[in-house]
Amino acid sequence: MLASAERPVIYAGQGVHYAEAWEELKTLAERWNIPVTTSLEGKSAFPENHPLSLGSGGRANPRPVKTFLAEADVILGVGCSFALTGFGVPMPPGKTIIHATLDPMDLNKDVPAQHALIGDAKLCLAHLSEALADRDRAQAENRADVPARIAAIRAEWLAEWEAKRTHNEAPLNPYRVLNELHQAVDIDNTVITHDAGSPRDQVSPFWESTTPLSYIGWGKTTQLGYGLGLAMGAKLARPEKLCINVWGDAAIGFTGMDFETAVRERIPILSILMNNFSMAIELPIMQVATEKYRSTDISGDYAAMARAFGGYGERVEDPNDIRAAIERGIEKTREGTPALLEFITDKEISISAE
Repeated sequence: MLASAERPVIYAGQGVHYAEAWEELKTLAERWNIPVTTSLEGKSAFPENHPLSLGSGGRANPRPVKTFLAEADVILGVGCSFALTGFGVPMPPGKTIIHATLDPMDLNKDVPAQHALIGDAKLCLAHLSEALADRDRAQAENRADVPARIAAIRAEWLAEWEAKRTHNEAPLNPYRVLNELHQAVDIDNTVITHDAGSPRDQVSPFWESTTPLSYIGWGKTTQLGYGLGLAMGAKLARPEKLCINVWGDAAIGFTGMDFETAVRERIPILSILMNNFSMAIELPIMQVATEKYRSTDISGDYAAMARAFGGYGERVEDPNDIRAAIERGIEKTREGTPALLEFITDKEISISAE
């Protein structure tokens, strides 16, 4: 089925990470010229600077993800559950599904599968490549133009977001901040995570993960402020890496006191805080609560809080100061000090959901 498919797509989940099946996934994709997308939990399982990478899908996603899934005739899901969620990529109907999963309970739970492979992702991918070795490669060769088409679709999509990603006025646009962050760090030696809501939807489509386990995409949703602990855990596990959490003013209201834990325990993470003094993503659905009770309003000087705890804190309001502030924050983490950079942003609610 896979060898004869005209437009196959591989959808990789977090099982690829658990199995450490990164090379097997890459080998199968390259030998058969199959584009790859991942769930948020699976993000970084396939290098997103690879010509066959479509990017990672969640509530927000790069345009190539849904374009290629919509056109696919066969979708190979590996290390994924195919669970239906508003925070994941829905599988278009009418596709032939090959589902490789370690847990038989995943099968046909939400997405009917025509073919099932039960087992560890590393073993399944290795045996699948072996079984394909003597198959006709005509369809794979017909897909020689797939990398060029992915690049063209991505370029068109990025061009449409260029104004937000280079926005040069105050208040800052969060997409500009994240674009500057992406350019400032050593991607191969960075681990990043984010909170639910706007941080997740603003980071995940545009952050290009290049090495396995460099992106903690914990996926669907949980309480705000969850990403802070993840960043600290990542730094303990990988002290040589720059470990970042991206959060908002609502998230820091839940777990901000634990920045003091990072200071006390000498866990030098970099916190990127987007502060627009509002739960902006909720404005369209909380209109009455906002009007009557100002329920979406938030206030705080969180850079001052970070300094009070003994960490490094800096508030940034001028777009021309973004890059230098990020570089100062990174340098502080190298010196062993947790850093919190508070960016005063606009109430951006647009996401890449095509």
